[in-house]
Amino acid sequence: MPRLFSVEVDSVHLADELFAFVTDPQAASRNDREVVRELHDVNPEAVEVLESMVLDGVDQRRHVEEYVVALVGQYSG
Repeated sequence: MPRLFSVEVDSVHLADELFAFVTDPQAASRNDREVVRELHDVNPEAVEVLESMVLDGVDQRRHVEEYVVALVGQYSG
């Protein structure tokens, strides 16, 4: 059966935005990012994982890229 729909994701840009979120030292500006608002609408659990990454002190982009693969199944960077 053919797919009924597909969602296109710019995985590199998504990784950029998520890495900026994870490494932002200010909670107020971190939580005000557009990517967070959008994720709350489509996948709120993803924000919880990102918040855990903040608490864990993730500071390497490759960890965020691996999470992007888990979220969307690909990373084209």
